[in-house]
Amino acid sequence: MRSTLCRSSRFLHFLLLALGFPAITIAQPLPRSVTVASNPPGTVFYALASGLAKVAGDGAPFSMVVQPYSGTSTFLPLLDSGEIDFGINNAVDMALSYQGPERLKIGGRNPFQHTPNVRLVMRGAILMTALLVRKDAPMKSVLDIRGKRLTGEYPAQLANWYNIFGFLAGAGISFADVKIVPVPGANEGVDALIQGRADVALHAVDSAKVKEADAAVGVRHISLDCSVQGEKRLRAAVPGYYPHWIKRGQAAAIAEDTCVNAYDIYLTTNKSLPDRVVAMVLKNIWDNTDKLLPLHPSFKDWTRQRAVDADVTMPYHPAAVQFFKERNVWPAAMDDAQRRLLALNP
Repeated sequence: MRSTLCRSSRFLHFLLLALGFPAITIAQPLPRSVTVASNPPGTVFYALASGLAKVAGDGAPFSMVVQPYSGTSTFLPLLDSGEIDFGINNAVDMALSYQGPERLKIGGRNPFQHTPNVRLVMRGAILMTALLVRKDAPMKSVLDIRGKRLTGEYPAQLANWYNIFGFLAGAGISFADVKIVPVPGANEGVDALIQGRADVALHAVDSAKVKEADAAVGVRHISLDCSVQGEKRLRAAVPGYYPHWIKRGQAAAIAEDTCVNAYDIYLTTNKSLPDRVVAMVLKNIWDNTDKLLPLHPSFKDWTRQRAVDADVTMPYHPAAVQFFKERNVWPAAMDDAQRRLLALNP
C-alpha cells in the first residue's frame, strides 16, 4: 500500500509539471497505523514496546501497534524487508545481523540472516540479564553451576545463546561443563526451572516472567564472575556486554547485591520508512520521556542523553540524524561513526 501511494504521488507530480503547473512538493500520506515488533508478552522487550507505542502514538495521526514474535531472529527479516515498521532489539543482535555472518561471528557463529536495510532510531535503555535459580538452590554465582542443568539453545531468541556463551566464558566455563536443557526462548526456560526440569535458567532482570516465577516457586538471580579477569573475559567473548551491579531489593529476585550482564536496547526501523513517520515517532518519544518511567522500571535509562552514541552497532535512519542535528545532540564524531557503519553495507 505504501509503495502504491508513493507511485500515485509521483504520477500526479509529473502530470502537473507536464500541464505547465509549477513544481510542488507532494507529501506522502501518513499511514493509519505502524507496527513495532517485540519479543513475547512477559518479556522486558514487550513491556518497552508497549510503553513506546503508547507514548509515540499519543497525538500522532497514526496508532503504533505492538506485534509480538517468538524472538528477534524471527522478525528481523521482516524489519529488513519493510514488512514491519519498527522493532525493539539489542545492540549485539543488531551488530550480528547488520554485518551478517560473512563479516562478523561471536563464539565462532552468527546464525542471523543478513539485514543490511535496518536502521537505528535511537539508543534506549540498558538491558540487564542474569542467571536464575530457585530460592532454595545452593548456587551463589555462575561459578557454582558446573554439572547443573542449564537452559540453552534458544532457537527463537538467538540473543540468549550469546548471553549463555558470555556468562560461561566470563567464568572460564565451557558448554561441556554443564548439562544443556534445550528450550526455544527465555520464557520457556523459566518454565523449565519452575517445573523442575532445569536447575538454572536465564531471563531479563525485573521482567514479568521472573516475577511470575518468584510468585510460583520463589527464585533469585545469581551473580556472574565480575572479577577483573571475569569482566575481561566477558567483554572479549561478546563485544557490547559489560557487567553491572544491582543492589539487593532493587529488582525482583535480587536477594542480595548481584552482578548481572548489561547491554543496550535499540528502537530500530527500515531505511525505507518515510522520514515523516520516523521523525514523528522520535519527536513524540523525545518530548515525553517523562511519561515512560511510570510504564516500566527499565525506562529509567531511556533518556535523551543516551539516544545518540558513537559506539552503536548500526547506522541511524536519515530522519533520526536530521532530528538530532536540529537539537544539537549530534556531535561531529557521529558523522564519522555513521559513515563507518554505512560503509559496511555499501
